[in-house]
Amino acid sequence: MNEAKNVLAPFVLAFSGLKEGVHTFDREITATFFDAFEYNEFIDAQFVVHIELTKKASLLELQFSIVGSVTVSCDLSNEPFALPLEPTYELVVKFGETYNDENEHLLVLPHGSHQVDVAQTLFETIVLAVPQKRVHPSVADGSMHKDVLNRLNALHPAESNNDTKTTDPRWDALKKLKKD
Repeated sequence: MNEAKNVLAPFVLAFSGLKEGVHTFDREITATFFDAFEYNEFIDAQFVVHIELTKKASLLELQFSIVGSVTVSCDLSNEPFALPLEPTYELVVKFGETYNDENEHLLVLPHGSHQVDVAQTLFETIVLAVPQKRVHPSVADGSMHKDVLNRLNALHPAESNNDTKTTDPRWDALKKLKKD
């Protein structure tokens, strides 16, 4: 657990000593970042995060630009491949009586807070940027030749010809009832 805190420590941004205006932070995210969240869907990960923090008198505006890739397994061939991602995210931080993160683009910190933890926000932004169906580029363009793909193609159902289609006589009897 202590190791997870060390990995996530660079994502706690102290804003109390900053002057009003724009401040930038650059951070790197690797597979150990996702390990800290006990998330094991990625084989590997490599991201550069650019954070632009705009400090105003009563609020903070954060803009995240994330560039990199995750190594995942193809859903069809199970072949690992690097999936490039470039998600962005915006977050407004206001101050109030109690902590509140119910709104996905608005975070309320208690008065007197001097830092904001953006690790969870970055984690969710990257995970949600991954498409549900992950297909290796070589499968998508047809250039991958593997035994698994040959087996998948062999098991693919053949297109049936509607003219020579045979039906179950029980269904035909039910269709007659429907028409009558």
